[in-house]
Amino acid sequence: MTFYFDMDGTIADLYGVDGWLSDLENERVRPYAEARPLVDCERLIKAILALKAEGYRFSIISWTSKTGSAEYRKEIRKAKVEWIKKYFPNCFDEIHVVKYGTPKHWIAKDKGILFDDEEKNRTSWNKGRSYKETQIFTQLEW
Repeated sequence: MTFYFDMDGTIADLYGVDGWLSDLENERVRPYAEARPLVDCERLIKAILALKAEGYRFSIISWTSKTGSAEYRKEIRKAKVEWIKKYFPNCFDEIHVVKYGTPKHWIAKDKGILFDDEEKNRTSWNKGRSYKETQIFTQLEW
């Protein structure tokens, strides 16, 4: 089984970066690089690595900005991959940063569990088998 994570608003505090919307409208990737984690990285890394040792897989499925050029989307992808490598090294088996609005279940290789802050993504995902927060991990003791 695979656990899929969204980034913005789920594990990365993009919306907490001062001036994030203006930056996105002006095709600046700064908010993606400067976002702070919304989770306890050390605890989540420990949980992920323990579950990976049991055969589970972990993947990122995240969107680029709603607007912007193809070049800007490419820069966003790069910034998001770098962010994941910085805060969650060696945790994710796959990182997919796709065009805004792409149904996330189209990207998933299996119908695991999606952690996403956006309700429409959760409801369209495999009949609601998803979680708004990383609640499954906060309930586990590692």
